[in-house]
Amino acid sequence: MALLAAITQLNDAGMDQLCQRLAAEAASLDATGNWPQQQLAALGQAGVYRWFQPQHWGGLEWSEADLARGYLRLAAACLSTTFILTQRSAAVKRIVESENEAAQQQLLPRLADGSLFATVGISHLTTSRRHLAKPVLQARETSAGYVLNGFSPWVTGADHADTVVLGATLEDGRQILLALPTALSGVITPPHAQLLGLTASHTGPLECHDVHVDRQWLLDGPVENVMAVHGGAKTGGLQTSALAIGLAGAAIEFLSRESQQRSDLAGPTEHLQREHATWQANLLSLASGTEACTSEALRAQANSLALRATQAALAAAKGTGYVAGHPAGRWCREALFFLVWSCPQPVMNANLCELAGLGD
Repeated sequence: MALLAAITQLNDAGMDQLCQRLAAEAASLDATGNWPQQQLAALGQAGVYRWFQPQHWGGLEWSEADLARGYLRLAAACLSTTFILTQRSAAVKRIVESENEAAQQQLLPRLADGSLFATVGISHLTTSRRHLAKPVLQARETSAGYVLNGFSPWVTGADHADTVVLGATLEDGRQILLALPTALSGVITPPHAQLLGLTASHTGPLECHDVHVDRQWLLDGPVENVMAVHGGAKTGGLQTSALAIGLAGAAIEFLSRESQQRSDLAGPTEHLQREHATWQANLLSLASGTEACTSEALRAQANSLALRATQAALAAAKGTGYVAGHPAGRWCREALFFLVWSCPQPVMNANLCELAGLGD
């Protein structure tokens, strides 16, 4: 397989080469559900992991807007691989923002060159299982660090991770973030979930049974609402919207090609293209720090666009699109992901109202 050129800017020729390779392998990845080891290695070879890190840690320090543009391109090529990338980059972000320089020195150089895989286990602190009276992952402080018991329900690539940036709750309600080495005794990764789409992301639970974590791996806390440290997610929360808009872009491109031979598709395709351009522009404005709309409004509209564009592609493909292996069917299943992954209640409400045919 040909070596990939390093991508230091969005318009580098290597970007087209990488996306073509990812797109060519997306169908087989979806069919097997296998962990995309080769695809992730291709990202490392192309220097993608350096986009997210400061220059003094071996990175390229891309702007949030350029990162969003990168996600748009990659998600249109292979959503599974790009989703894993967002979870990896979320871990990198928390490590970079931490004041734990020792952990940074041990982790960030290897994250930049792709020799270490990290992911996050934080959904139970944000949108998943928060309704339960008892935290699902608890921490007890000791003289040496912390002892963890419980589980994180949705950890992408847990069975392949070297490090998981993991959130846990102390008895007094304060929270911590740790760079958990998965090789520690008591860390267990049960079989990952079989999902409607993105099974290759190997997303599932990570369990901790009396796991002793040295204080050297403490990234933040103990504080109330540790996720709000360093200003919270900020533009990082736009990643999921970028994935949805990128997926919609792939479906709309399919419609555009079909419409060249079928005039009945021209009107719907042009409408979706205009809508896609609008929400892509809003995404990039928010990533640049301009309030074109709220992040929640963007997410709701990105979800809607992904659902409608992928189903339009399926309708245009007709019966062929309903056969396993056709990209339109895969795109439809992948679009459903955005209704359930890290979906704030206002976004869920907006999508439910649209699906129910309710007006604003």
